[in-house]
Amino acid sequence: MQSENNYQNSVSTDVDVKNAKVLSPKRNTTKAETTEGLVEEQLSHFGIDASSEYGKALANTAHHLYGAHASVMQLWDITSNTLQGLDKEDRVAYFNAKKFLSFQIAKILDTLQNPFRATYQSLSSGSGSQGHYPLFDNVTALFSATPVVVRTATYVYACTEWVDDAFHGKEFTHQIYSRLLNPTNISLANAIVDMEAGPYAADYLAWNFNSGMAAIDACLSNVLSHGDVLIVSRNVYGGVYQLLHDYFARQNRMDIQIAWFDGYDTQSFAKFMQQTKAEYADRLDNGANMHVYLESPCNPHGYVLDVPGICELAHAQNALVMLDSTLATPVLHQPLQHKNKAARPDYVIHSYTKDLCGSGATTAGVVIGEGHRMFQPKGSSVNGVDWSETMFWDVYYIKGAFLDSEKAFDVLNGMKTLEQRMMTKVINTQVFTSFLNAHNQIRVNCHAMPEHENAGLREKQHTHGWPCTLFTVDMAPANLPRDVFVRFFDALEPAFSHQVSIGQNNTIVLCPALTSHSELSSDEQKKAGIELTTMRIAMGTDNVKQLIAHFMLAAKHFIEPHAPGFCEKFMANADIDALYVSVSERVCSQHFSSKASMDSLMKGA
Repeated sequence: MQSENNYQNSVSTDVDVKNAKVLSPKRNTTKAETTEGLVEEQLSHFGIDASSEYGKALANTAHHLYGAHASVMQLWDITSNTLQGLDKEDRVAYFNAKKFLSFQIAKILDTLQNPFRATYQSLSSGSGSQGHYPLFDNVTALFSATPVVVRTATYVYACTEWVDDAFHGKEFTHQIYSRLLNPTNISLANAIVDMEAGPYAADYLAWNFNSGMAAIDACLSNVLSHGDVLIVSRNVYGGVYQLLHDYFARQNRMDIQIAWFDGYDTQSFAKFMQQTKAEYADRLDNGANMHVYLESPCNPHGYVLDVPGICELAHAQNALVMLDSTLATPVLHQPLQHKNKAARPDYVIHSYTKDLCGSGATTAGVVIGEGHRMFQPKGSSVNGVDWSETMFWDVYYIKGAFLDSEKAFDVLNGMKTLEQRMMTKVINTQVFTSFLNAHNQIRVNCHAMPEHENAGLREKQHTHGWPCTLFTVDMAPANLPRDVFVRFFDALEPAFSHQVSIGQNNTIVLCPALTSHSELSSDEQKKAGIELTTMRIAMGTDNVKQLIAHFMLAAKHFIEPHAPGFCEKFMANADIDALYVSVSERVCSQHFSSKASMDSLMKGA
């Protein structure tokens, strides 16, 4: 008992009481200046007699918890200050020590389960009408090897002051409503930030939405004010065009002035930005802001823009940059990992629906941005951004386009195989486009071709210079009658799936003019390089040689009778076999040889 008293006295003396107050049910109104005072307040708050056996045991436990919390905060400070200087051996040791500490804390909570249930059952009238109380049953979920699917609309709150803090955004672990925060959703948000921002992940936050379009709408709604000027890259997804044209640009809505940028490189953007400033000087002089929305690689052609260069130019003009990086995925391009912060977009958007999930079974989206732009507790202001202007309070909190736990789990599972799937899709893209490009009556619009006008930016910006796995093809040089083309296109099933989405495991083909970009007028379609017979192809992980064989057989059956000699211009079978092996070896070598060396894994920081 004497040693216990000594422990308690040392805690009272050494504990940072400010940190300890976080655990108090009177965290915001406490007058206590010592741990003992916090314990006394806690027992009084719940009406527990401190002199009773129960009171003594509870007080002793509370002392340990307050002390443990102070020690954990000390561990966090030490870790923050020393982590970069540790060698790999120490990092492994630190990680496993803290992992076991989590198990110990969970074990303490689990030990509470039976007496907690017994106390709860003693309150029942015996009819069972009180129902089940699952709070401590959930503790063992900590040991789950995969993210837990938390299927609940609301949460039990600890006490009045804790839930008050939660409503003010000051208590992240005390979730109040799944429309705002859900553990599975947060797990996914953390995962995409780690993947996209890498070494700068600590500076970024993400909010997940029920679809890619919901994410885009949230980002635009948060950034834009009435009457602003928005520079938009020409080739954007048709749904984005419709959202901008039919909502944001309407005078009776947001009255946003859209300026369509047709180029891809920095020089073209610099010229266009100056033209835009001059053309809409009246708006800008009257308080409107100018911002930038990019899609790179873009839909439907897969072209890339010089994102770092454009970001630097935009930021020099105090314009925020929003980037839809769905088609890049973090495998092809990591725009938030640029060493020069000015070269990074302010927001990165993904449609999880596509490659990140990969199954085609879930619709979801995400916006990633710097922490101070995404969330602040009420009453805060950081870097000139008020808490009320952050995406959480300004949009996410009130619009309700959140991502539910089941979908978040689907995306998390899909992300595990993203790198391997993208490598296979890159191989298939390079093989299939090379096969098509060898035919002089097929026009391939893909920057995988070395001679393509966008190939230089692809080489400069994408990892290993790998191409976007979305591209377009047309057969205009063959002068096929519409009926012949349509019957050929319809015959591409089942090898090529006739679906409207992209990013799945199967290869998908569609005519953008009739589907994904049908919202655009004929004139806007032509400006976007979309003809009536343009085929958009989204490569999957299928056997690309089977795809090629089906393509040639369909052409032989439907095109050859109307264009004799068409099929003779296809690449020879043996050459296709050799092409497949050559491309596969090159891409695999690029991927595997780029992995960290054993020396760096054993010794590197």
